[in-house]
Amino acid sequence: MENQKELFENLKLNSTLSEVQSYIKKVLHLRGLSNQTVKDKLLLLTEEVGELTKAVRKNSSGASVDTNRINNYDSVESEIADVLIVLISVANTLNIDIFKSLKEKEEININRKWKINS
Repeated sequence: MENQKELFENLKLNSTLSEVQSYIKKVLHLRGLSNQTVKDKLLLLTEEVGELTKAVRKNSSGASVDTNRINNYDSVESEIADVLIVLISVANTLNIDIFKSLKEKEEININRKWKINS
């Protein structure tokens, strides 16, 4: 089996969503995280979304931020990556093909009428 560095080096800018999903599955297995339950992963996803929110607030004017802990807040880009990794991990645990699910959902969404409130 490939190691984490080999897996990472095979991940390219033009990798497909399916390839990214496969990468996450393999790398989390190597890290010993593939046996987490869906519940555990969803709790982690909630935590990561909270960290993303803090990172956004850190960079938003007028948002209240705990200045004593501001250095604990990572970048928005990093937190988005964490959310994506955990979300893909949830999909992998449930054997969901994200690309297929996205296509199926967008087939529904393109027929909806969207109202934008201004």
